[in-house]
Amino acid sequence: MATLKICGAQDIFDSKRYRLSARSSPNGADFVGFNSLSLVSIGHATKWRKYLLIWGNQAEVSHGNHGRISRIDAVRGTQLGTDLANKPQRSDVGTTSPVNPRTKGSKIAPVDGNVRDIRNRFMHSTKPVRHVPQRKNVFRKEEGDKKLESNSQVDAYLSSVTPDSTVKICNSILKKLDRDNDSGILKFFDWMRSNGKLKRNADAYQLALRAVARREDWFTAKKLLEEMVSVSECELNVKLYNSLIFICAKRGLTNWGSKWYDSMLEAGVVPDAATVGMLMGMYQKASNLSQAEYVFGHMRDYEIKCVTAYSAMITIYTRLGIFDKSEEIIGIMEKDGVVPNFENWLVRLNAYSQQGKLKEAESVLVSMKQCGFEPNIVAYNTLITGYGKGSRMSSAKCIFNQLNTLGLTPDETTYRSMVEGFGRIDDYKEALSFYKELKRLGFTPNSSNFYTMVNLQARHADSEHAAETLTDMRAAGCQYSAIVSTVIQAYQRVGAVDRILCLLEASIYQNVLFDPTSCSLLVVAFVESSLIDHALRVLHEKKWRNSSNYEDNLYHVLICSCKEAGRYEDAVRFFNHMPKSGSHHNIHIACTMIDIFTIMGKFNKAEDLYINLKKAGGSLDLVAYSVVVRMYIKAEKLHEACSVMEIIWNNDRITPDIYLFRDMLRTYQKCNMKEKLISTYYWILKTGIHLDEAMYNCIINCCGRALPVDEVSRLFDEMIRLGFSPNTITINVMLDIYGKALLFSKAKKVFHMACNKGLANVISYNTMIAAYGQNRDFAKMSSLMQRMRSAGYPISLEVYNCMLDAYGKENQLEEFNAILRKMKDAKCDFDHYTYNTMINIYGRKGWIEEVSNVLKELRRRGLELDLYGYNTLIKAYGIAGMVEEAVDLVQEMRRKKINPDKVTYVNLIGALQRNENFLEAVKWSLWMKQMSCAN
Repeated sequence: MATLKICGAQDIFDSKRYRLSARSSPNGADFVGFNSLSLVSIGHATKWRKYLLIWGNQAEVSHGNHGRISRIDAVRGTQLGTDLANKPQRSDVGTTSPVNPRTKGSKIAPVDGNVRDIRNRFMHSTKPVRHVPQRKNVFRKEEGDKKLESNSQVDAYLSSVTPDSTVKICNSILKKLDRDNDSGILKFFDWMRSNGKLKRNADAYQLALRAVARREDWFTAKKLLEEMVSVSECELNVKLYNSLIFICAKRGLTNWGSKWYDSMLEAGVVPDAATVGMLMGMYQKASNLSQAEYVFGHMRDYEIKCVTAYSAMITIYTRLGIFDKSEEIIGIMEKDGVVPNFENWLVRLNAYSQQGKLKEAESVLVSMKQCGFEPNIVAYNTLITGYGKGSRMSSAKCIFNQLNTLGLTPDETTYRSMVEGFGRIDDYKEALSFYKELKRLGFTPNSSNFYTMVNLQARHADSEHAAETLTDMRAAGCQYSAIVSTVIQAYQRVGAVDRILCLLEASIYQNVLFDPTSCSLLVVAFVESSLIDHALRVLHEKKWRNSSNYEDNLYHVLICSCKEAGRYEDAVRFFNHMPKSGSHHNIHIACTMIDIFTIMGKFNKAEDLYINLKKAGGSLDLVAYSVVVRMYIKAEKLHEACSVMEIIWNNDRITPDIYLFRDMLRTYQKCNMKEKLISTYYWILKTGIHLDEAMYNCIINCCGRALPVDEVSRLFDEMIRLGFSPNTITINVMLDIYGKALLFSKAKKVFHMACNKGLANVISYNTMIAAYGQNRDFAKMSSLMQRMRSAGYPISLEVYNCMLDAYGKENQLEEFNAILRKMKDAKCDFDHYTYNTMINIYGRKGWIEEVSNVLKELRRRGLELDLYGYNTLIKAYGIAGMVEEAVDLVQEMRRKKINPDKVTYVNLIGALQRNENFLEAVKWSLWMKQMSCAN
């Protein structure tokens, strides 16, 4: 049964398979909606196929999949006898069926009629038949002969009629040509058009529409419908559209069937039960829910009662798991007063069984019997499946034991359902018993049975029977990859992947070694379970010889799996196990291994792989360069990282992604390469790459001091406007930039935002205090110090240094000395900045003695003057008139390998000029210019 086959459990319908005759044609029952009629549900029909050859009338009856009577051809003979001309013509709306001399005038039952009438009509025919043996290699010749015969037949008809022939005679010729010769029908139809035989002749148009529909010439069909109304003054009717929809339903042309139905409604033609039956059957096969609901709604609006439509809707909803809708359709059907047929009872039974609503399913079975429908094996199989889903296998076994009493023999599906049910409740003993009985009776387990048994045997550690099951799977035609996949899933669930290899060795292991897919599945499963030795063994013993790309991809997957799991040593083992010819030339594997060696801190091996890649002559892609740059950054080889980035700059085919851009910015910042920072920033803008929160922070942190203040400010404001949150480093960079640019209002705004969001730290306070000190705003500087203490931060050395510098440069020496005392009381360790500030302030005053004391304290603490300290001291000596000492300091700097800068020479020249040593000043000035040119 087609409907139950789709909506029920698949194994219910696997027991009997029939091949649909490719040359069969639809019968009247199919046409009116009985396209899912089942002989299995009526009388346990076996596989059969009969070809009936009758003089003047050839009928073919074919048994379709799962017992469906799908098509009956009624093809007229070639003679022009009056007995054939007077036969009731075949109706395309299902009101009559093709007839023969013994069934002349018989009527097709209405859509909601008794199915058994149809069964009796076709099963009890006593017409003499002649079985025609099938011959090979004659089909093409027979088709050619038939075509020649059809052409000669049309010519004979054309020669036998004249323009004076009646419309009735012309129509009878069309009917005789119907189903035999589409081209002949259209040729004769053109003759009728030319001779004015189509005026108000809807029957002729219907036959022509059948012919063009069988040829799927929809354009011509549309033109014929238009011609009927505009030229031939015919009225459109449902039979015409049913002729078109029938072909669409028969061939599964869902889209065209829907289009003709919409065209039918647009033309004002009301559909009938045949229309609905054909459309709903087509939508059921395609599981087209939306269109099925559309047609079903129209059916109820037009008050058409088509039981097939209700069955189709229940089936589709059940198949899609929308069980509440299935039950709703059942309720609507009862409300509409539609009497269920046998098929409808079965789909109801299946709808409840699939949900495990066994009480309702049992009620349906009782109702079937009360309505005179005796349940068949399909019904009981459906109920057994429902019991299995509801874990009520005791009830299922009772039904199974009663089948013989009911006169029914358990079939293949019955045993399959019993295996599935006992497997669901983990009753391995019963499941194994029914599985063995299934095989003993000559039935073949389906894939679901195999899956159930393998899982049960894995849970119960029955390796012996598991090996037999794997052999059965292979004997049933299962691919090795499917078998291995099922085994892996089963043993992974019970955490016993280590038992797989022994199981396969007892059954199909040697065959698996020849299958690359199976080996790959096994190896990946072993790696996921950390069974590296098992995986390496399979790789070593494999016997398949596939392309190197396939093998490389497999190794890459294994290496990546180990990397993601943090098992870097295992990844190295797989890399070392690779064939040496490809292990270093595959760019993807090499890049992954470079990354792994970088994580492990083995930078030399990572660099060797990069060098081998370059030697191999392959072109590196974006990922490769990104990995190499990251490797050099982590190895703190910034010069090499810059050289790789220079290659990227010169390669027009590579545009860095957001991650590589970040690495480039951070590297250039560490190397203080401001020009590169600026160029990289504008390259980022040029690429139009989407900036995320991390990228905004990175750009401001790295490029903030290299870009113009206005640009950095715009970028920061854009970041805030987009809802991104700056980090603490970004806040401090912006405070420093605004402070040095004397943009105190902006700095204050950023600082308040940082405090409100909890982003301010010691450095933030230091930066703001330094900014206020630079602006000589001592009140705000002191207030911020108090606020810093209140926030729980101790006054740092950096804060004291800022205050020393500010008070000293403003010549407030009392406050300067007070800060020094506070620093000593707080036991701060003075740094170079502190001493340099003191030397600078004292030197400006010409207090050489205090400067000397600072130098002594500096050296007593084990420190030496730095470049800034020497420059400050040279300036102080110049102010104090100690020119020779200033010159000696320059010589001392050279001895200590501290290279004088431009400030050093400017301070020395200023000291010489201050003390009227102009000649020496000129000499040092020339020397400074010479050194500048040399640099």
